[in-house]
Amino acid sequence: MTVLVTGAAGFIGFHTCRALLARGETVVGVDNLNDYYDVRLKQSRLARLEGEPGFSFHKADVSDREAMTAAVDAQDDLSGIIHLAAQAGVRYSLENPYAYVEANVMGQLVMLEAARRAKGLKHFVYASSSSVYGGNTELPFAVDQRVDSPVSLYAATKRSGELMAHTYSHLYRMPTTGLRFFTVYGPWGRPDMAAYLFADAIEAGRPIRVFNNGQMRRDFTFIEDIVAGVLAALDHPPADDGAAPPFKLYNLGNSRTEELSHFIEVLETALGKKAVRRLEPIQPGDVPATSADIEASRRELGFDPKTPIDVGIPKFVEWYKDYVRGRN
Repeated sequence: MTVLVTGAAGFIGFHTCRALLARGETVVGVDNLNDYYDVRLKQSRLARLEGEPGFSFHKADVSDREAMTAAVDAQDDLSGIIHLAAQAGVRYSLENPYAYVEANVMGQLVMLEAARRAKGLKHFVYASSSSVYGGNTELPFAVDQRVDSPVSLYAATKRSGELMAHTYSHLYRMPTTGLRFFTVYGPWGRPDMAAYLFADAIEAGRPIRVFNNGQMRRDFTFIEDIVAGVLAALDHPPADDGAAPPFKLYNLGNSRTEELSHFIEVLETALGKKAVRRLEPIQPGDVPATSADIEASRRELGFDPKTPIDVGIPKFVEWYKDYVRGRN
């Protein structure tokens, strides 16, 4: 089967492509290699994919209608699309809001339009985010909760993507599945995410910024568990019963919410260095806690996250040290 993966040079996209290739799929990767963070990291990920049999790559922006329509139309046997490309990051949405609407709203629309015209396409899977739960205070977050109180533009664009997917499932009976990711970390992670930011600062002896005065809890989810969930979702397109749209939403999280302070302690142990902590107020757009209800994901996808932070963080640190040595 041929699967098109957008955001192929990104963190989750890279690992998803590797997993698909490992099980014998043909993978068409798409990425615009933008400079939101160090392009060298994206290029390093991509270099590891381009040496794999069955992988091809298109440098393109998902908001480019002509480019994405051409990329999809060129695949005669395209059976699945995994749309992971996005402008990520809650805090950056305060600085550059237009980038979020272009990538996350227009990009989602372009991909849905291309997908509905793809002959033989069985499933459109796309990345959403735990951020859509916004101001909800009932934990754990469940997919049947209302999500109409976003506290960041990033969250609003991700919720918009879910609503558009529902509309396309309704209008065109196209099976779509949205995946709400919870605080993903691991090897090849993004430099703007907590694990990398903290490791970089600790190694250099710089203070780390600990928001909400350290009173934060997150459902940290290891990348291998996330990718297992992505592939399981791809393999289980929602059935069309002729009534309700063939549309699904799932949480993909570790379902073990952790204090940020414990996350930092595990990172300190793995690095063999103590952090200098600079306590700061909670940032606009942030929420104090996330926790995933994954009952539906377990039941319908067989999703079974296995990696606690005590195991996942040392794996991240091992990669981080190797990567930084090679970068320098």
